Amino acid sequence: MKDFFNKLLTGMSIGIIVSLIPNALVGEILKLIIPHVPILQHILDISVLVMSMLPVIIGVTVGLTFKLTPIQTASVGLAAMVGSGVVQISTEGAMMLSGIGVVINTGVTAGLAVLFVKYIGARLKDYTILLLPALTIFVPGLIGFMLLPYVRTGSGYVGVVIDQITLLQPIIMGATIAVIFCILILSPLSTIGVATVIMLSGIGAGAANLGVVASGVGMCIASYKANSLGTALAHVLGSPKIQMRNFFMKPSIALPMMITAAILGALAGVVEVTGTPISAGFGLAGLVGPLNYINLAEGGWNLHNITVMLGMFFVLPIILNIMLLRLFERKFKLITAEDYKVHIE
Repeated sequence: MKDFFNKLLTGMSIGIIVSLIPNALVGEILKLIIPHVPILQHILDISVLVMSMLPVIIGVTVGLTFKLTPIQTASVGLAAMVGSGVVQISTEGAMMLSGIGVVINTGVTAGLAVLFVKYIGARLKDYTILLLPALTIFVPGLIGFMLLPYVRTGSGYVGVVIDQITLLQPIIMGATIAVIFCILILSPLSTIGVATVIMLSGIGAGAANLGVVASGVGMCIASYKANSLGTALAHVLGSPKIQMRNFFMKPSIALPMMITAAILGALAGVVEVTGTPISAGFGLAGLVGPLNYINLAEGGWNLHNITVMLGMFFVLPIILNIMLLRLFERKFKLITAEDYKVHIE
C-alpha cells in the first residue's frame, strides 16, 4: 500500500509540474507585453490550454510511474480526465474546459484506474485495445465522476476554515494563513481553488501568497544538493507540489518552510502585503504575487513598495529558509538533503 501511494504521488507531482510550468514561466510576462504585441496572445492561450490538460497529463505520468503498457497508460489518462471536473457542461449541452479541475479527485480517479487496468491485466487478450479504454472510462472514470461533488465539498471545508481565520487580528491572521497555504501547496489540494472559492483578498491573500513563496523557495534551496539545478528551480518557477510525495512520506521536511511562512505572514500583516484571490495561490510562479502586490499597493512602483516587494518575496524567504534548513539539518538532525530527492526518471 505504501509503495502504491508512493508511485501515485510521484506521478501526480510530475504531471502537475509538466502542465503548470509553461504558463508559470510566461503567463504574467505575456500579459504585460500583449497590449503592445497582440500576436503573443496565441502563446498565452496555448499555455492556459495546457493547464486545463493537467488531468490527462497526471493520468499519463501516473501510468508511466506504475510502468503500465501504452494502452493502459492512455486509458488511465482518459479516466483521470473524466473524474477531474475540468470539463464543464452548459445547460445547452456545450462542453468547455475550465481551470485545472479538482486535483485531489483527479489523483483518486487515476489511482482507481491503475488498480482497474492491473486487475484486468491480459484477460481481454486480443480485445484489449478495443475494450480497455472504454471500460476504464466507464468504471473507474465514472466512479471518480460520482465522487467529484463530495471531494469538491470536502475541499470547500478547508476554504470555510480559512475564511474564519481572516476575521482574526492581521498579524495572527497573516501568520496562520501563510502556514496553511505553505502546507496546501504541498498537498493535492489546489491553493488557487481554495483562495478563489472564498474570494480571499487583501492581506489574507498576500499572506497566503507568501506562504507559497516560503514553501517554493525553501524546497528549491533544500533540494538543490539532491537534484539538478533545473529540478530545484522548478519548485519556484513551477510549483512546490513536485515535493508532494516526499512531504507525505516525511512531513517534517516542511518544518523550516512552515516557520518561514509564519514569519513572512506575520510581517505581511505589519507592512500590509496584499493580493487577490488569483495571486494568493501562485507564489513566485510567473511573478504573479510580487506584481499583484505592486499593482495593488498605494503609490504603485515607488521606492517603498519596491523595497517591501524585494524584501518580502525574495530576500527574506531566502535568508530565513537557509538559516532554518541549516538548523534543522545540522542542529536538530531532522532532515537530510536526500529527503528532498525528486524521482523524475
